[in-house]
Order: sequence, then C-alpha cells, then structure tokens
Amino acid sequence: MSFYKSFKCIAVCAVSASALFASAAVADTITLRGASMFDENHAYTKTLRQFEELVAESYDGDVEFDLRLNGELGDESDFVTFLQQGVAIDYAVMAPSNMAVFAPSIPLMDMPFLFRDLDHWNAALSSGVMAPLEDELLEKADIKIIGYTGGGVRNLASAEPVKDMADLMGHKMRVMGAPIQAQIFSAIQAAPSAIAYNEVYNAIQTGVIAGFENEAASIQNLKFYEVAPNITLTRHAITVRPIVMSGKTFRKLPEELQAAVLQAGAEAGAFGRNLESTEDGLKMQEMIDAGQITVLEFADRNKLLEMVIPVQDAYATELGATDLLKAIREQ
Repeated sequence: MSFYKSFKCIAVCAVSASALFASAAVADTITLRGASMFDENHAYTKTLRQFEELVAESYDGDVEFDLRLNGELGDESDFVTFLQQGVAIDYAVMAPSNMAVFAPSIPLMDMPFLFRDLDHWNAALSSGVMAPLEDELLEKADIKIIGYTGGGVRNLASAEPVKDMADLMGHKMRVMGAPIQAQIFSAIQAAPSAIAYNEVYNAIQTGVIAGFENEAASIQNLKFYEVAPNITLTRHAITVRPIVMSGKTFRKLPEELQAAVLQAGAEAGAFGRNLESTEDGLKMQEMIDAGQITVLEFADRNKLLEMVIPVQDAYATELGATDLLKAIREQ
C-alpha cells in the first residue's frame, strides 16, 4: 500500500468515523467497521463474521457491518493504531504482540511454551484469568478485549530442515515484535529478528532470514510453503488472538448494543477457537497431501521446554505478573 493510498484511507475513514454516530442519530443505524488480514476462508475472518451475525441477532436496533479483508486497511500494526485512535477500524482480531507498543504486558498471553496443550489453553481463555492483561490494554491503549479466538498450533517453517538443537543454533528466523518473542527464541539458541509480517516471504526468498514461525492456516493462506516448505513440529505455541474493539467506539454505543457486543464477542471467540483448532490439522494435512510441505518432528523438544522456563519467569517478574503466570500455569 502506497503512502498516498494509506494517508487517503486514514483521512477518509477518520472523517467517516467522526460522522458515524451523528448520522446514526438521524438514521438510527450504526455502522461498525472491521478489518482482517485474510480472505473469507480464514478462521479469523469467519470468526468476525460470526461476531457480526450474533450482534445483529441479539440487538433490537439497526446495526450494519463493513468488514474489509486481505489487509486492505494495512497490517496489524496499522490496525492497532487505528483502534487506539478510534478511527477507520472498530473491531478486529489481533495478535497480542502487535499491541505491545501500547500495553507491554499483553504479549504474556501469547508467550511461546505457555500452554501445555489445547485443554490447558482453552481452560485459560475461558476462565477469566487474563483479566489483568485486559485491564492494562484498555487503560493504556483504549482497546477493549471482547473475546478470544485462535487455536492454531505454531511451528517453525524454514527454507532448509531444522530437525534438532544443532540445526536450530543460529537459525535466522522472523518472530513477532514483542521483546519476549525474541527472548524466548534466543534462549533456545536461534537467531530471531522482528520484521514486518508482509516482508517475511521476500525476506526468506532473498536469504535475509531462513524461516519464521506460524500456524498452518497462515502458511497455507499466504503460500509461505513456496519459500519455507519445511515444517518442524516444535508446537511452541497455541495462538491466542483477542477479538478487540476500539474503546472509543465501545463507549459511544448504546448500552443494549454494548451488551450485545460483549455477549457476541465471547460466543464468537468460543466458535473461533473450536473452528481453528479443528482446521489446524486439516490444513496441515492438505499441504502435505499436495506435496507443498515436508513435516519433521523436533528431536529435542523436552529440552526446549526446560530452556525457556527461566526466561518466562524473568519476564513475568519484570512485568509484575508473577502471580498471573502462576495462575495460567495452574489452570
């Protein structure tokens, strides 16, 4: 997206957002604008569609949705800025690491090797244990978490096979922007680097990095298998993807619509978690069957689990979140 196009989009959307509730007062119709990095087939987009349907079903007033797909409004770093400022985007699915610029503690919920398995992950997201992080995000970024989706199991994807500790040592890989991501992968002796998501394909193709980490749906959706066909089953994370709304938008909504949004966010999150965790293995198998990827088990995974514990503990201590980390581990 060119600078001119980005600026034009921001200006137009900002004007539209400022007029939103003025026009709604006249027409009794509220329009909420969403954004997705992906097409209609991706689990995050399907989750947002479910959110829209649930809101419309439970709210007696007139509400319309304008969901822009395929990164039309930029990448997630743009999304979080728009949400924080209350312009252009009212709701989205976001990676916690991309919100760290405003709320430094928020990436803890997406920290590698945090969850033992899917049952532990689902229990934590359903329990309310993340409330301190939600409060920080709302206070510091004015972004409100209304539900949790995710469920993709994240593994290494690389141009050349990474099968054990020897291969992992010095492995140049892209990680998400939050410092804890780089700290974790440095602790397991890789060479992490935080680069923009939309630059990953070319960076692997040109040898700037040798790989990255992600779940099957994104590898398939964006055809990363073309440059990183080797998938190493480190299973280092199960994605946590908050469904978020701009705090500025939420406060302007009628109370009945606020209630509908919160209920729909929770229900759509549960829908999305089930959808993505189910689809994850299917999408991996589709790529295997198509000859697009080669899948390897990581030979020393238990060693990785041991190596990251001191880093996780130190990070939680730095954030004053030792009790929170303990509570998540005990779920």
